[in-house]
Amino acid sequence: MSHPMNRLPVVALSLLLVAGCDGERGQNERRDIHDSDMPETLRIVRTDLDNGMSGVTQAAERMRRGFLVEDPEQREREMRQVMVRLQQPPRSINELMVLPITFLAAVGTDGVVIARDAEEDRMRGFDLAAVVPVVQRALDGTAGYELSEIPSIEEGGPPSVSVVFAAPARHEGRVVGAMVAGLPLWRVGQQLTRQLQLQNADALTRGELIWVLLLKGDEQHYHAGFPPDLRQLVPDAARRRQGLGESPGGFTGEFQQFGRWYGYGVLPIPSFGEDVQVVLFRSDPV
Repeated sequence: MSHPMNRLPVVALSLLLVAGCDGERGQNERRDIHDSDMPETLRIVRTDLDNGMSGVTQAAERMRRGFLVEDPEQREREMRQVMVRLQQPPRSINELMVLPITFLAAVGTDGVVIARDAEEDRMRGFDLAAVVPVVQRALDGTAGYELSEIPSIEEGGPPSVSVVFAAPARHEGRVVGAMVAGLPLWRVGQQLTRQLQLQNADALTRGELIWVLLLKGDEQHYHAGFPPDLRQLVPDAARRRQGLGESPGGFTGEFQQFGRWYGYGVLPIPSFGEDVQVVLFRSDPV
């Protein structure tokens, strides 16, 4: 919410894209993407989903008595303090610490945010259940997650396209509120980039490059620092449709830019949404 989400329409591939490969240029990178990066991406996504559901479920259990505090100001203050502590040792919920969420929020039975995990709380008083159905389902008693567009609190700001996790908080069998966490797609791209770069640190010291962004439809979701020139070389909708038609589990390709060869991979992530895809880039050293 308070974190920016970068979005850019997908443009057609540059004329630098090459249909075939000359020698090994791009082939090694395509192999690494197919054999290593794609399986690791799927593993991280599965872990994120597991951590998100486990984290909000544990938070709902820890926070359930906080929803019962009668004084609104005291309830807000105490819940905010506890939510911050849930993400810090020694009383932290590990799943929430390792998951790159941008907010953890307590939502009342009316669907309105009581507080989030930050003193600068622009979410307070926002009717989250009205715009995110999974939050309303949690208030009706069912935990879950779904990809949602959360309107920006800032006037004119873009919505945050996020995987939202929600779990009901119960006291004596009665739902007294819900705990909600948001994982924006740009943060997933940032997480994947950092993890793959860490795992390939030796290759990076030799000059190789690794970057990851996510697509929802034709919109790009990327983190700060992502190379602008690579954003222009994301395969367009027709190329992605052709590639996934031939290989539904994901496909790879290659191109040359500024004298450097790249391999790229497009991997669908249906667990996030039917129109969500990860785009991975690897370059050869120069």
